[in-house]
Amino acid sequence: MVLKSHFLQECPVCGRPLEILKEHLGERVSCCHCGGYFVADDFGGKDLRGGNLLMRRADYLLQLATRRLHLSQGFAVS
Repeated sequence: MVLKSHFLQECPVCGRPLEILKEHLGERVSCCHCGGYFVADDFGGKDLRGGNLLMRRADYLLQLATRRLHLSQGFAVS
């Protein structure tokens, strides 16, 4: 049996901590709780409860809301 290493990352959408396989670093993954998508990024646990993570999460949610608004209005989204 081969043991794979994981790291902890908080979902930028719902804020729940997730165990992610290290082989997925840098890849787009989805949260098993809320279904939100984000890039797997190992900060070594330093940022899990810090203010920087909250600001990144807020920025992500604002970008997501803006994209959805533009899509609903028929604008192209990059």
